[in-house]
Amino acid sequence: MKPPQQFSHSSPEDNSDSEFVQELQEVERSLVSLKERYNQVQSDKEHKAQLQQRRQDLQQSKNLTSEIKAELRQIKQQLEVLEINLESQLFSWRTFKKPFWQAVRFGGMGVIIGWILKSWVR
Repeated sequence: MKPPQQFSHSSPEDNSDSEFVQELQEVERSLVSLKERYNQVQSDKEHKAQLQQRRQDLQQSKNLTSEIKAELRQIKQQLEVLEINLESQLFSWRTFKKPFWQAVRFGGMGVIIGWILKSWVR
């Protein structure tokens, strides 16, 4: 025997509440993501400053041995990676997603309105 089915009658208020809860959860996830990115950027900046100081100290040493030269090359590579990380963390698709689609939508509307006006003038 099957259990009786229950029908849920959702009111528009329930729907708007669930939409609000979903939006709130999305905002919370975005905030957590932003905090993580901020912490990572701060950490990378500190590491970059330490590497630059170490590089400067090594370059000022009188006798540049092969070990020092190798460490300088390694520091240079690490600094390049940090620069890329810092730049990529500042700009992401998520930050440009909404403005991009708004530009596409309104730009497209402008083209369509332009075609209509041009055909009207003829």
